[in-house]
Amino acid sequence: MLNRRSFLGTAAAGLAASALPFRARAATPLTMQAAWINDAEFAGYFLAMDQGYYTEAGLDLEYLSGGPDVIPESTIIAGRADLALTTPDTTIKAIVEQGAPFKIIGAQYQKNPIGIVSLAKNPINTPQDLIGKTLAVPPVNVISVEAMLKMNGIEPGQVNIVPYAYDPTPLVKGEIDASLDFTTNVPFTIQQAGEEATSFLLYDFGYTIYNDTVVVTEQVLAEKRDLLVAWLRASRKGWAENLADPTVWPPKFADTHFKGTGRSIENEVYFNTAQKPLMESPEGYFALTEDGIEKCLSALGEVGIVGSTDMFDTSLLAEV
Repeated sequence: MLNRRSFLGTAAAGLAASALPFRARAATPLTMQAAWINDAEFAGYFLAMDQGYYTEAGLDLEYLSGGPDVIPESTIIAGRADLALTTPDTTIKAIVEQGAPFKIIGAQYQKNPIGIVSLAKNPINTPQDLIGKTLAVPPVNVISVEAMLKMNGIEPGQVNIVPYAYDPTPLVKGEIDASLDFTTNVPFTIQQAGEEATSFLLYDFGYTIYNDTVVVTEQVLAEKRDLLVAWLRASRKGWAENLADPTVWPPKFADTHFKGTGRSIENEVYFNTAQKPLMESPEGYFALTEDGIEKCLSALGEVGIVGSTDMFDTSLLAEV
């Protein structure tokens, strides 16, 4: 199965793997790099493109799909995109360890959708329930899980952690007790296999990081600030309309943005509905609050990624 995450370091890697770009008609060009292939994770942007919200904001937006070989941070370093959706751990790690000139100007997910998924007939509802159980975890996420276990007073040796490749089949067959995966999506897949799933977020047990952080280079921030504010404003409008009723828009994308993905529209509706509470904030979509930033940095500190508040720029959202 596909791995959603990679580390910065091979700037050219994956650039050729991007899907064909979708271009909306408008004035000033701006290019965004998504974090993954087209699915409901990006529905708000698709809506904003189709409804002309970027055009109204004076933008000629080029949308680049992500994928298993696309490294979002590398795309903006290479100048292929002006902004990218990333995971904050890889972005902040790149800043700290490689001196990457990045700024985080927004966060799509206020709560990271990654969590522990199990079968309802053998539920694992808390970290303590994992003691003595077999948990499948993608290798890149092991450090995050171990941090969450540590935060909850559990030694790594108390849980049997085995490799996971984003395939819930071993869980459905009872070969493992739980897996780490996207709680917005995998429970639907398990349901289609004839089982009911239950899950909890790492976020709700201490691993309080954002996800799909909006990242730009310092140069783009300096040269295209007004365009970035316009993008945030139009994107926020798209997400608000999409999530007003998460069942409405995914069917409209069946023959366009979602065509050829191999996933059903019912799956996308499930995803769109599940992600709504993870994105909402009293401060509006893409919010970067002082409390949220502190929680994100604190959690990353637990896995040895020591970031600082100056890696975030909240001033653009203040203009939206």
